[in-house]
Amino acid sequence: MNIQKKNTRRHFFRSAAVLGTGLVLDGCGRKGTIESRRDEQAPANKAGSMTDIEVTAVEDLMREHGVLRRALFVYSEAAARLRGDPSAVALETLQKTARLFRAFGEDYHEKKLEEAHIFPAVRKAGGEAAGFVDVLITQHQRGREITDYILTATQSSEPGAAGAQQLAQAMDTLVRMYRPHAAREDTVIFAAWKQTLTAAQLDEMGDKFEDIEREQFGEDGFENAVKQIAEIEARLGLADLGQFTAPAPPAH
Repeated sequence: MNIQKKNTRRHFFRSAAVLGTGLVLDGCGRKGTIESRRDEQAPANKAGSMTDIEVTAVEDLMREHGVLRRALFVYSEAAARLRGDPSAVALETLQKTARLFRAFGEDYHEKKLEEAHIFPAVRKAGGEAAGFVDVLITQHQRGREITDYILTATQSSEPGAAGAQQLAQAMDTLVRMYRPHAAREDTVIFAAWKQTLTAAQLDEMGDKFEDIEREQFGEDGFENAVKQIAEIEARLGLADLGQFTAPAPPAH
């Protein structure tokens, strides 16, 4: 494997100190004794060693869904605020969220990966998963229409009461559609796609997806997308995960 491949996100190094000892988990990479795809356990060796953990194509897809889910959460929180006060959310922040969702979610993840490679293979294989493909494609298209609307609606500095309500409704409909959409892909579609491939083919697809990402973004698109959504969350006061911890249920 060349140096460029080793520097990409599919091959990253993670050290984990073992509590009470000076040991860490250690492995020797894609061609060595540890490959996460095969669920093999890495041996514990001397302190200071590292583990090369391969991120598979399916894991990549689900991590990308994680970025999109964070964008959907921004939409959901912003919609609630807009309904209470049209000036409560800077439209520039929603514009950035929509641009991220368009570039990383729709133009890359949906078009270049799912629609170009995953859905055709799942459809060809048949079965339960194939029955979802047409609906998923229809929802992709509807999502792009809603993103177009959000991009247009957030170009002005002040939406007004009526405009704020319409924008909030558009964001809520996207959230409501995309949550079950992504969940079905994670639990049915990606698993069905993986079954159409041998281990070697899955590895090749991981490299292909990586090449597509580099061609699309010229750099690590996932890391950049995570950075962007984190900045948006911070701007809206959503960065502190602890604030969303549910309260204790009522006492019996």
